[in-house]
Amino acid sequence: MSKILPEGKYIDLSAGMRLHYHDLGSGYPVLFLQGSGSGASGWSNFQYNAPAFVEAGYRALLIDLPGYGYSSKPTDVVYSTDYFVGYIHEFLEAIGVDRLAIVGNSLGGALALGFALKYPQQAEKLILMAPGGIEEKADYFKMPGMAIMKEVFMGGATSRETLAEFIRKGLVYDPSDATDELIDQRWEIFQLQNDTVIKTMDVPNVTERLGEIQCPVLVFWGINDNMMPETGILKLAKGLKNMRMEIVSECGHWFMIEHTALFNKTSLEFLADK
Repeated sequence: MSKILPEGKYIDLSAGMRLHYHDLGSGYPVLFLQGSGSGASGWSNFQYNAPAFVEAGYRALLIDLPGYGYSSKPTDVVYSTDYFVGYIHEFLEAIGVDRLAIVGNSLGGALALGFALKYPQQAEKLILMAPGGIEEKADYFKMPGMAIMKEVFMGGATSRETLAEFIRKGLVYDPSDATDELIDQRWEIFQLQNDTVIKTMDVPNVTERLGEIQCPVLVFWGINDNMMPETGILKLAKGLKNMRMEIVSECGHWFMIEHTALFNKTSLEFLADK
């Protein structure tokens, strides 16, 4: 099968995990952590952002999280925050990266928070787009987009059109932002997925620990997000000690895709600010 999504590099980690990633540019490393969902991958999440970071002089690392993209998808594990963060740390050690900035949306945002809590000396700045990990699981699945995602992931995506409907209703405010190319990419990757990652996902609520995070944090939030409860806005604003937030109207869950220029410009200014 010819692949729409570009293949990058692979690295073999513990317990048979083969992690797929893109390593672009040089300079200070910025790790991009994708969200969850049907057909998600590092490249499909951040293909419009990473090149701008590279052009600005950064090293962009885009990984496919375990269970996603071209990375291994074991069916005998629990996909918990600790499981993901363990492999993220192992990956960074293997490629020789010690200190870095982390960009994460949705699940990737929860993992960025989890990494910063476990390895505070390594995570020097965080850029989060409507991150998970700050609500109880039941509250997430009350959200209309999340309910559709669960149905699709558990066998409902019998066609590209079913997946496209989820993306256009659940992830973006303006359906035209979910281009045919993006949908084709996610449909291709969805063929490789199994449902263990969504069935077993265990991302605890770390709201009470946000005050432990000392590094600067930049948060983006689309006010029309159908995936994340808007209560997360105040939880982050009150909980994080060193944070600024960009809230944008007429924007859904994919801030970095729906408002690419704003996201790239604001993020690069934040990284450059000493």
